[in-house]
Amino acid sequence: MGTVQRTPAHSTGSTTIADLLERVLDKGIVIAGDIKISLVDIELLSIQIRLVICSVDKAKEMGMDWWVNHPVFSAQKPREVLDQESAVASLEQRLASMEKTLERAFPLSSPLMSAPPPELAPAIEIAASNTPAWARPNVA
Repeated sequence: MGTVQRTPAHSTGSTTIADLLERVLDKGIVIAGDIKISLVDIELLSIQIRLVICSVDKAKEMGMDWWVNHPVFSAQKPREVLDQESAVASLEQRLASMEKTLERAFPLSSPLMSAPPPELAPAIEIAASNTPAWARPNVA
């Protein structure tokens, strides 16, 4: 007698992984869990886990769109960074204007810039005498 070979029967109505994923993302899935650790009726640790898996469109439909204004996911800089940058730019402008004013008042070729005024000489010598030898510049 001959042996009959049978091929495995496949269901024609089976779903593929892509179909399953599309259905999950379209409908959404929620996984929830609570973990509590207690010792002698004193709760030491409580963890609540909520996981929602769905498409972006479904999340927006449910009102979960926290990533829209989140600075990590936004191409725009956060307001605090913009405020800090403008404050730094303002300080740099003020510093530049002060430096220009000082340069006009005391040009580099001025004798005031090359040597201290005579009335400050005693104060400079006192400061130099109180400075340790290792911290003094070597001026020949």
